[in-house]
Amino acid sequence: MNVALLCPGQGAQKVGMGKDLAEAFPDARRTFEAIDDALGFGLSKVMWEGPEELLTRTDHTQPAILAHSAAVWAVVGEKLSGTVAAGAGHSLGEYSAYVAAGALTAAEGAKLVRRRGELMHEAGTARPGTMAAVLGFDSDKVIAACREASAKGGVVVAANLNEPTQTVISGDPEAVARAGELLKAAGAKRVLSLKVSGAFHSPLMEPAQAGLSVALGAAPMSDPAFPVVANASAQPVADVETAKEQLTAQLVSPVRFVECARMPAELSGNEPSFVEIGPGSVLTGLVKRIVPGMTYTWLGTADEIRAFMEAA
Repeated sequence: MNVALLCPGQGAQKVGMGKDLAEAFPDARRTFEAIDDALGFGLSKVMWEGPEELLTRTDHTQPAILAHSAAVWAVVGEKLSGTVAAGAGHSLGEYSAYVAAGALTAAEGAKLVRRRGELMHEAGTARPGTMAAVLGFDSDKVIAACREASAKGGVVVAANLNEPTQTVISGDPEAVARAGELLKAAGAKRVLSLKVSGAFHSPLMEPAQAGLSVALGAAPMSDPAFPVVANASAQPVADVETAKEQLTAQLVSPVRFVECARMPAELSGNEPSFVEIGPGSVLTGLVKRIVPGMTYTWLGTADEIRAFMEAA
């Protein structure tokens, strides 16, 4: 079996996430405990009990989603050992993929993404930005509209290339609004404002890069056991130095998820089986439209994991 491992990003969180895993699987429980110890506070309590406004704070959301993915991997990783052709994540999910690949411990990964969340929040406070999802419109046309809107003042870019007709734009509020009007006039099906604390994956995040580079430089990270496809380049990464460079670049670069989803098929030379680990199945839904006709599995709840582990 050639597995393409998928790790979700911000937006998949919800109060109660991962609690059933801790109750059902000792390895998952130990993963949550190690992350709580590393962070110096009860992240798992925030995940399981909320309140929602605390969980949705980006410095909590990012380590919470990584913790959930890492807990799933702690249970299913042995079964999947030796079968993973490549891993890929969406934004912070790229860090989760490195945890699964053994390049980072779950605790160190959680510390990194918590710091990443803090730096992103600071950058968003210093220069407020926003994001909007563009649905039902070709991504190349979205990029062109962003270029036209930016020429009239402010910055707006295509930030998340999620699937061929779903792109998230990001930047200064007035430029994002201008691009949205251009896109609706050009025939975009919908342009939806997103509730975010900053213009992620845009040049507005540049102030966060230096701090993240320092954090990555200090992190005990090693070469991954399998390639991880970088969001910024859509290329497989197999060494620690390139991994750190790509994770730093990712802050201000678009998430090229369409290309990231297609890369495992090229790497495996076969039809990969996509396995999403973590809360929800958002990435699986995207991949079904990007790489149709494959096998898809999502593992986020205790019941889903039991069924997977019991299967032949």
